[in-house]
Amino acid sequence: MKVQEGRVGRTFLVKFEHGDDLIREILALAKKKGINTGFIMLLGALRKADMVTGPKECVVPPEPNWVNFDDGREILAMGTLICDEEGQPTLHLHGGAGREEFSLTGCLRANTEVYLVVEGIILELEGIKARRVLDQLLQMKVLEI
Repeated sequence: MKVQEGRVGRTFLVKFEHGDDLIREILALAKKKGINTGFIMLLGALRKADMVTGPKECVVPPEPNWVNFDDGREILAMGTLICDEEGQPTLHLHGGAGREEFSLTGCLRANTEVYLVVEGIILELEGIKARRVLDQLLQMKVLEI
Protein backbone atom coordinates (compact mmCIF):
# COMPACT_ATOMS: atom_id res chain seq x y z
CA MET A 1 0.00 0.00 0.00
CA LYS A 2 1.12 3.53 -0.79
CA VAL A 3 -0.33 6.62 0.91
CA GLN A 4 -0.14 10.39 0.57
CA GLU A 5 -1.76 12.93 2.81
CA GLY A 6 -3.37 16.07 1.47
CA ARG A 7 -6.29 18.36 2.11
CA VAL A 8 -9.54 19.34 0.44
CA GLY A 9 -9.22 22.39 -1.76
CA ARG A 10 -11.95 23.86 -3.92
CA THR A 11 -15.41 22.29 -3.89
CA PHE A 12 -17.64 22.26 -6.97
CA LEU A 13 -21.37 21.63 -7.02
CA VAL A 14 -22.33 20.60 -10.56
CA LYS A 15 -25.62 20.00 -12.34
CA PHE A 16 -25.37 17.87 -15.47
CA GLU A 17 -28.37 18.39 -17.69
CA HIS A 18 -30.59 16.19 -19.85
CA GLY A 19 -28.63 14.94 -22.87
CA ASP A 20 -25.16 15.82 -21.52
CA ASP A 21 -22.42 13.23 -21.92
CA LEU A 22 -21.54 12.85 -18.24
CA ILE A 23 -17.95 11.65 -18.62
CA ARG A 24 -17.09 14.19 -21.34
CA GLU A 25 -18.52 17.04 -19.21
CA ILE A 26 -16.62 15.95 -16.07
CA LEU A 27 -13.32 15.78 -17.96
CA ALA A 28 -13.94 19.14 -19.65
CA LEU A 29 -14.71 20.77 -16.29
CA ALA A 30 -11.57 19.27 -14.72
CA LYS A 31 -9.47 20.61 -17.58
CA LYS A 32 -11.12 24.06 -17.54
CA LYS A 33 -10.74 24.45 -13.76
CA GLY A 34 -7.28 22.88 -13.55
CA ILE A 35 -8.31 20.03 -11.23
CA ASN A 36 -5.27 17.74 -11.14
CA THR A 37 -6.50 15.46 -8.34
CA GLY A 38 -10.04 15.14 -7.09
CA PHE A 39 -12.90 13.00 -5.84
CA ILE A 40 -16.39 13.05 -7.35
CA MET A 41 -19.78 11.89 -6.07
CA LEU A 42 -22.81 11.68 -8.37
CA LEU A 43 -26.52 10.93 -8.18
CA GLY A 44 -29.25 11.12 -10.78
CA ALA A 45 -30.14 9.18 -13.90
CA LEU A 46 -28.56 8.10 -17.18
CA ARG A 47 -30.51 7.29 -20.33
CA LYS A 48 -27.68 5.08 -21.54
CA ALA A 49 -24.12 4.07 -20.75
CA ASP A 50 -21.40 1.54 -21.49
CA MET A 51 -19.92 0.01 -18.37
CA VAL A 52 -17.54 -2.74 -17.33
CA THR A 53 -19.02 -5.14 -14.78
CA GLY A 54 -15.83 -6.96 -13.88
CA PRO A 55 -13.46 -9.17 -15.85
CA LYS A 56 -14.64 -12.07 -17.99
CA GLU A 57 -12.16 -14.19 -16.00
CA CYS A 58 -9.86 -13.37 -13.07
CA VAL A 59 -6.65 -13.29 -15.13
CA VAL A 60 -3.96 -10.66 -15.69
CA PRO A 61 -4.32 -8.70 -17.85
CA PRO A 62 -8.12 -8.75 -17.51
CA GLU A 63 -10.55 -8.88 -20.41
CA PRO A 64 -13.40 -6.51 -19.53
CA ASN A 65 -16.99 -7.69 -19.40
CA TRP A 66 -18.80 -4.88 -21.26
CA VAL A 67 -22.48 -4.19 -20.55
CA ASN A 68 -24.55 -1.51 -22.26
CA PHE A 69 -27.89 -0.13 -21.22
CA ASP A 70 -30.22 2.32 -22.94
CA ASP A 71 -33.39 1.98 -20.88
CA GLY A 72 -32.90 4.86 -18.42
CA ARG A 73 -31.49 4.01 -14.99
CA GLU A 74 -31.04 5.71 -11.65
CA ILE A 75 -27.37 6.04 -10.68
CA LEU A 76 -25.17 6.54 -7.67
CA ALA A 77 -21.47 6.79 -8.48
CA MET A 78 -18.13 7.93 -7.15
CA GLY A 79 -14.73 8.26 -8.67
CA THR A 80 -11.31 9.82 -8.82
CA LEU A 81 -10.05 12.52 -11.15
CA ILE A 82 -6.32 12.17 -11.70
CA CYS A 83 -4.18 13.63 -14.50
CA ASP A 84 -2.13 11.29 -16.68
CA GLU A 85 1.53 11.59 -17.76
CA GLU A 86 0.59 14.27 -20.31
CA GLY A 87 -1.30 16.32 -17.71
CA GLN A 88 -4.72 15.40 -19.12
CA PRO A 89 -7.51 14.63 -16.62
CA THR A 90 -8.65 11.00 -16.44
CA LEU A 91 -11.67 9.64 -14.63
CA HIS A 92 -12.11 6.33 -12.79
CA LEU A 93 -15.85 6.18 -12.08
CA HIS A 94 -17.66 3.28 -10.40
CA GLY A 95 -21.31 3.11 -9.57
CA GLY A 96 -24.62 1.36 -9.59
CA ALA A 97 -27.28 1.82 -12.26
CA GLY A 98 -30.73 0.49 -11.46
CA ARG A 99 -34.15 0.17 -13.06
CA GLU A 100 -37.11 -1.54 -11.43
CA GLU A 101 -35.69 -4.52 -9.50
CA PHE A 102 -32.61 -4.86 -11.75
CA SER A 103 -29.28 -3.17 -11.15
CA LEU A 104 -25.77 -3.17 -12.55
CA THR A 105 -22.62 -2.23 -10.66
CA GLY A 106 -19.36 -1.46 -12.37
CA CYS A 107 -17.08 1.06 -14.02
CA LEU A 108 -18.89 3.66 -16.13
CA ARG A 109 -16.72 4.07 -19.24
CA ALA A 110 -18.46 5.63 -22.25
CA ASN A 111 -21.65 6.96 -23.86
CA THR A 112 -22.95 8.24 -20.51
CA GLU A 113 -26.00 10.25 -21.59
CA VAL A 114 -27.74 12.07 -18.76
CA TYR A 115 -31.48 11.47 -18.37
CA LEU A 116 -33.20 14.48 -16.78
CA VAL A 117 -30.44 15.45 -14.33
CA VAL A 118 -27.31 14.24 -12.54
CA GLU A 119 -26.02 16.20 -9.56
CA GLY A 120 -22.39 16.03 -8.54
CA ILE A 121 -19.91 17.25 -5.98
CA ILE A 122 -16.24 17.43 -6.90
CA LEU A 123 -13.71 17.82 -4.10
CA GLU A 124 -10.31 19.00 -5.28
CA LEU A 125 -7.45 17.36 -3.38
CA GLU A 126 -4.42 19.56 -2.66
CA GLY A 127 -0.94 18.53 -1.59
CA ILE A 128 -1.16 15.20 -3.43
CA LYS A 129 1.34 14.28 -6.14
CA ALA A 130 -0.39 11.61 -8.18
CA ARG A 131 -0.90 10.64 -11.79
CA ARG A 132 -2.41 7.83 -13.80
CA VAL A 133 0.15 5.79 -15.77
CA LEU A 134 -0.01 2.75 -18.02
CA ASP A 135 0.79 -0.45 -16.12
CA GLN A 136 2.36 -2.82 -18.67
CA LEU A 137 1.38 -5.98 -16.76
CA LEU A 138 -2.27 -4.99 -16.18
CA GLN A 139 -2.56 -3.24 -19.59
CA MET A 140 -4.48 -0.35 -18.06
CA LYS A 141 -3.80 3.09 -16.61
CA VAL A 142 -3.48 2.93 -12.82
CA LEU A 143 -2.93 5.38 -9.99
CA GLU A 144 0.71 6.19 -9.19
CA ILE A 145 1.53 7.99 -5.94
